[in-house]
Amino acid sequence: MLDKSPETADDLIARMGAAAREAAQVLATAGSERKYAALIGAAHEIAARENAILDANAEDLVNAGAKGLSAAMIDRLTLDPSRIRAIAEGLRTVAEQPDPVGRVLAEWDRPNGLHIQRVATPLGVLGVIYESRPNVTADAGALAVKSGNAVILRGGSDSIHSSALIHDCMVAGLRQAGLPEAAIQMVPIGDRAAVGAMLRAQGLIDVIIPRGGKSLVSLVQSEARVPVFAHLEGICHVYAGATADLEKARRVVVNAKTRRTGVCGAAECLLIDWRFYTQHGDVLVRDLLDAGVEVRADGELARIPGTVPATPDDFGREFLDRIIAVRLVDGVDEAIAHIRRHGSGHTEAILTEDDAAADHFFRQLDSAILIRNASTQFADGGEFGMGAEIGIATGKIHARGPVGAEQLTSFKYLVTGDGTIRP
Repeated sequence: MLDKSPETADDLIARMGAAAREAAQVLATAGSERKYAALIGAAHEIAARENAILDANAEDLVNAGAKGLSAAMIDRLTLDPSRIRAIAEGLRTVAEQPDPVGRVLAEWDRPNGLHIQRVATPLGVLGVIYESRPNVTADAGALAVKSGNAVILRGGSDSIHSSALIHDCMVAGLRQAGLPEAAIQMVPIGDRAAVGAMLRAQGLIDVIIPRGGKSLVSLVQSEARVPVFAHLEGICHVYAGATADLEKARRVVVNAKTRRTGVCGAAECLLIDWRFYTQHGDVLVRDLLDAGVEVRADGELARIPGTVPATPDDFGREFLDRIIAVRLVDGVDEAIAHIRRHGSGHTEAILTEDDAAADHFFRQLDSAILIRNASTQFADGGEFGMGAEIGIATGKIHARGPVGAEQLTSFKYLVTGDGTIRP
């Protein structure tokens, strides 16, 4: 149920932020065993309450249908038994990982006798703002606990019932482990004013992590007074190089586009090398058409029956739907130039049997994730062995790529002397 309290959004976030800061002090020094117990307990709760979560999700889906949400948004919102099991398994995977807090990142001795260590520490309080993905409630809560941080979650109104139940499971895990329940809080109002209050919460929230579409992320980046980890869009490219293996390419291209079209790792543009096209023809385009994808084709490819002529705006666009832009390119350097011009720095894949071409592609592009001979749909923290991630950061400061527990730590220096003084 949405909170009908008369307090303002600023007052609400101030109260939640103060409680989170107190909880963060406890989490920062909590032993690995207690954090493990909290996450395993939450996983058990989610598994045990699967039917209740499905019922809550069904209510969210009915409301989403009445609002006319897009198919991609509906897919992001939908939970089924396999997705709920994946949420629980993700919690267990995060629980089993080494504790990132207290890691000695580097250490050295100085000629003056000082011994210096750089040691991983929590960031403090995270603010996670997301749209219609209820699984983010568990992912963000788990990664915050593992990394010794408290977190304030502001989910979208579309997933309010699903997220609330998952949040209850996370709090139950904290309670069982003797950790403060305020370590994972969920904003109880759907008012957008709460987002603004979080973005202004300097001194209460240490970093904001938006997880959603372009409009949400743009809003956060333009208005936040708190540091932000974000990616703006997932404009992911697949380049079928001159020496790409045909069968590998056919599998990867269709999977990269169609496995789930509403995730940020979905391919939005296919670049086909002229040499590959000369040898194999239009097979990759026809495979996409056969899979029910609308192919917006440029130049020579627009002659293929069933395609739609591409416009300039189709390149550099995140469709999040069964739509892809395709273009022929003359060699790896032309593919690189296209990606530099139209990409968002998220994930790019090269399909090639040529080691030199792959190395050149990896060296010349600076996207957060670069892949060879595999689907862009692997751009996911769970697939990287992180158990979960809060997002794929495309900035170049602090976190980059999948933001898991390790990426939610900073560091401090521990300096030891023996009566050492500076002359």
